[in-house]
Order: sequence, then C-alpha cells, then structure tokens
Amino acid sequence: MNKPNLKIFFLKSINDINASDWDSCLGLEDSTIKPINVFCTHRFLLALELSGSVGKSSGWIPNYIVIKNSDEVIAVAPLYLKYHSQGEYIFDHNWANAYERAGGQYYPKLQISVPFTPATGGRLLIKPSWEHIGGSTLLKGCVEFAKNNNLSSIHITFCNNDDVKLGIDNNFLYRKSQQFHWKNNSYKSFEDFTASLSSRKRKNIKKERATANAFGGNIHLLQGSEIKEEHWEAFWLFYQDTGRRKWGTPYLTRKFFKELQKNLRDDILLILAEINGSFIAGALNFIGRETLYGRYWGCTEDYPCLHFELCYYRAIDFAILNDLKTVEAGAQGSHKLARGYLPVTTKSLHWINNTHFSVAISEYLIEEGNAVDEGNKALLNYAPYKRDTK
Repeated sequence: MNKPNLKIFFLKSINDINASDWDSCLGLEDSTIKPINVFCTHRFLLALELSGSVGKSSGWIPNYIVIKNSDEVIAVAPLYLKYHSQGEYIFDHNWANAYERAGGQYYPKLQISVPFTPATGGRLLIKPSWEHIGGSTLLKGCVEFAKNNNLSSIHITFCNNDDVKLGIDNNFLYRKSQQFHWKNNSYKSFEDFTASLSSRKRKNIKKERATANAFGGNIHLLQGSEIKEEHWEAFWLFYQDTGRRKWGTPYLTRKFFKELQKNLRDDILLILAEINGSFIAGALNFIGRETLYGRYWGCTEDYPCLHFELCYYRAIDFAILNDLKTVEAGAQGSHKLARGYLPVTTKSLHWINNTHFSVAISEYLIEEGNAVDEGNKALLNYAPYKRDTK
C-alpha cells in the first residue's frame, strides 16, 4: 500500500460533497441498503440545511470535516460551530458557566453530532481499512481547527464504542449518560414479549393498551408512499405544541418536514391517531437497519395512555414484526422502564482547550460516570422482566 496522501477539508455546506462520497463512509455504496445510521446520511443532513433548521439563525453553523487520500474521500464527520448548548441533549451548561466565570469564552465551540437528535451511532464516519488513521486524522483536524481559532472545546455526542476508543487514544475525555432502550430478545409477537414480564407488569401494560385504544378513533402506521402532505401538516401542529412546552421554540422548521416527505419517506414510520377524520396525536420514528428511533411526539387532544401506545407499544410491535434489534425512544425518561425499556449507557467525548479546566472536567467525569453506572444497576432492580428472563 502506498503511503497515504491525506488532506483535511472543512465544508460550509453538505452540498459541497457528493452524496455518494459522503454516504460511502457509512458503508452505503449501494443506495438500496437501509442505513444503520440514518441520521448521518447525506440526505438527512441536507434536509436540516435546506430547511434552515441549521445555519446562522439557529446557532448551528455547518463546518463538515472531510478527509481525502489523494482524491478519494475516506472519512467524514458532521461538524458544527455552536454558539450555545441547545439541541444537544448532553448538558454542558455548568461547564460553560464555570469556564466563563474563570475568565474564558466558552462559545463558540465545536460539536460533532446530529443536531437535535439524541440517537446513538457512529459520528466519526470512516471507510473500511481506514478506521485508525482516518479517525485519528478527523480528530486531529478538529483539534487543530479549535486551537487555530481559539475555541474552548470539542464535543462528540451519542457516539459508539469505536468512536470512544479513537477519542480516548487521541486525548478526548469520555463521558457517560443514560437513556432507555427496548431490546428484542427474538420475540415472535407482542404477547411473546409481555410473557417475559412479571405478572403485575404484564397486566399493567395490557390495561394501558386497552385504555389507549379505547380513545374513540383509529391508529394508523404509515411508511413511504403512504405518507402524504396532509399527515405532515397534522404532525407539524403536534411538534409545535410539544416544542413550545418543552424548550420554548421548536428546533425544526416546517420546511424540514417537507424535506422529509421529499427525500426521506422510506426512512420513516409515522404513527397517527385519528378521530372522525381528524388527526389528534402522532409519533415520528426513523427506521434504521437494526433500530427504530423514536424522535418526536405531540398531540392536540389528550387521552389516557395514548402517548404510551403511540410512542412505546406500537414501536415495539413494529420492531418485532420487522425483526429490528432495538427501539430507542429518545432522551431520558425513567417512566419508560415500566414499559420494558431498560437503562443503557450512552457515550460522548470531549476535548477542552484549557489544560487546567480539562483536568477538572476529567475528575468530574469519573465521579459522574460512577454515578451513571450505579444508577443503571439500581434501576435494573425495578425492571419489569421476570427474574429468570435473560
């Protein structure tokens, strides 16, 4: 093998790289293959850009990093210059406050992540056989960019184990967080799943599903060409309502959902509740090769347990039917435990420009990581599964 001739590029738009070159770093040379990491695909990141959901007005400024060996793209990462810590779901507000109280300027910072998306997956996207040198070059390129521009930090959120190993090898700090995921233990049906639960929990889920499905209407599971503009119009109302209640202003624009309809319908499961021809609640999911990712929920009318049915139980139904290994139901939420979603450790990586502050953060992350581990162990004692269930 010839000595690599590596070059680093920073792109202001995902349109500055061919979709095939970007997606080849996700192992998607064949466009008919369902991506493991749907959120890092060229089409998803392009939808965020074209819709104005990222850009100057949002405080997420694209600076995608691309590594080439001669003319071949071998590694990429979704990199953003951030002017705040909104839409990340891994919280560093206390770090920012401490950094600025000490006289530093925390913002802007660099973020390798998918905006507004707490879904786990690779963030350092590298072609096979280039994993080590490609990953190291991505990280070194970001560190050089941060140092040259006097930026406070770099953050890689909801990354996978391969990213963590690369990050630790390149002096990034490792942080643990918590989510709740449902795991498919080769279930043949929803009843097969509930048979693995304790009697009390099984009865509770059966009661919740009966209550939810007695809301007086119908529940529709829509994919691909079944999804129409009218469905997005309804879901936009749900999304706005949830956004206003949770974080004040919805992160995504209306145009983003138009881009989903145009270029990502085949990646989507839209679950809508309807009464007399009017949609009153809905849940948006993205379909990966092995995982169903629950992303957004909203409603214009409240009905008991309908949230659990649309967001958790119908997702489990779909995963079992389509032989998916996991359902990720979004950030946080210990209420998911009683519905069969177990605590798991999610991962992030952090590089801090100031050495003294980095040492302090490192010590904090050790204590925080131990607390996450202990919390997960404690919660497992309250899991709804029978004690003899694997």
